Amino acid sequence: MSQAQPEALAITPEQLKQYSEAFNADRANLVAANASVSNGILEAATAYRGVRALPRTFSVELKQGSITNQRHSGRCWMFASLNTLRYELMHKWNLEDFEFSETYLFFYDKIEKANHYLENILKTLDEPTDSRLFQEVNGYPVGDGGWWQMFVNLVKKYGLVPKDAYPESANSKDSGAFEQYLTTKVREFAAELRDAHKAGKSEDELRAMKTEMMGTVYRICAIALGEPPAAFDVLLRVKDGDDDKKDTDAAKDSDKKDAAHSGIDARRQIVEHGITPQEFYAKYVGQDLDDFVSLTNAPLANRPYYRRYALKWEGNVAEAGSMEFVNVPLDVFRKAAVDQLSAGHPIWFACDCMQFSLRKAGIFDKATVRVDELFGTEFTFDKAQGLEYQDSPSNHAMTLTGVNLDGAGEPDRWKVENSWGKENGVDGYYVASGEWFDRFVQEIIIRKEYLDADTLKALETEPVELEPWEPISRICR
Repeated sequence: MSQAQPEALAITPEQLKQYSEAFNADRANLVAANASVSNGILEAATAYRGVRALPRTFSVELKQGSITNQRHSGRCWMFASLNTLRYELMHKWNLEDFEFSETYLFFYDKIEKANHYLENILKTLDEPTDSRLFQEVNGYPVGDGGWWQMFVNLVKKYGLVPKDAYPESANSKDSGAFEQYLTTKVREFAAELRDAHKAGKSEDELRAMKTEMMGTVYRICAIALGEPPAAFDVLLRVKDGDDDKKDTDAAKDSDKKDAAHSGIDARRQIVEHGITPQEFYAKYVGQDLDDFVSLTNAPLANRPYYRRYALKWEGNVAEAGSMEFVNVPLDVFRKAAVDQLSAGHPIWFACDCMQFSLRKAGIFDKATVRVDELFGTEFTFDKAQGLEYQDSPSNHAMTLTGVNLDGAGEPDRWKVENSWGKENGVDGYYVASGEWFDRFVQEIIIRKEYLDADTLKALETEPVELEPWEPISRICR
């Protein structure tokens, strides 16, 4: 295209007049402006027909514990992961409710991310600071965001603890200042390492510097969050049910009646003293995290389906390797989710939660959020375009706990457990239409037993390495 003259670049007063006259000539524009200015875009665009078309009933629905709340932090991926596993623990041990300590993993995630970042700095010592690669490496060195495989890395290395063994703190509930100053510190460390490299320091000397730097990182994390427990006590109460009915001894029945009369909680207790986080995970959760596979649905022409991909430079635990996934067609993606839910297992998923979303009402649906009608223009991006133009990358992780199947056995709406507290959605739960799931859900975590043969075959191939800025998958920040 040839260089246009300056006057051709400008919006002219005549054009503005024409736009204004056309706007005011259409009664629908005036009604839309009144509604939008007074109530906000999303409220003004909410269609009651769309709301009524998404009832909160599901033909497949899993019983989950109390809703969780990540508050003012970017830990959605961690909450969604823990919500997925706590379901398995609750039903394995017949518990009424349970919550893992999110702060426990948060502590180690910050330390591991700092180490991972400094390792990337050591790998890019000669990279210009204005290069695309260095800017990506330097972009979010210890940010809150993450991915399912980051969660797996942490659990394998550190185990898990109940929430009461390491509760929330002011800086886990509102992590902004903690993240800000830890980020500044590790970037200063990066500059020191690069300067030392330019001054001729050896690799051994640089690594000694890094080891000392990580002591400062630990101190910052311990001051912000408190040190995590190396061992702890456990007390879990089994909910009333079959175990109680099996007690036929008259003395036991009498004891239960006495306890009920006195107000004592007579439910059976599970008690452990001095158990470690790794022992707790092995005994009470026991899920083999290697049996979970990350599936994406990214319909990009240059990234074929049934291929295994790995993101370079991304991660948290440096020795754990790259984050990997298999890209599959939408019908395979959707069926795997239905099969896993139908078998009684929740699903971690990542999506663009901002698109056609009503946070307070708890709705994800293009037919409900009619911004097209409000603004008088169609929004036509398909899934591939949304990824390619970075309009709808993953930015939030949640848990699928239900699905409704229509007369043909196809999913037409999904039940979503969020981690934004009970005040959002309906007691913390959302509903997503089938169309919204197909368009804006980019990633799901599926057990190997629910994968098709082609996907299992793809897992045996060498991964294709991707640069971290490629649109096929994104860390939830």
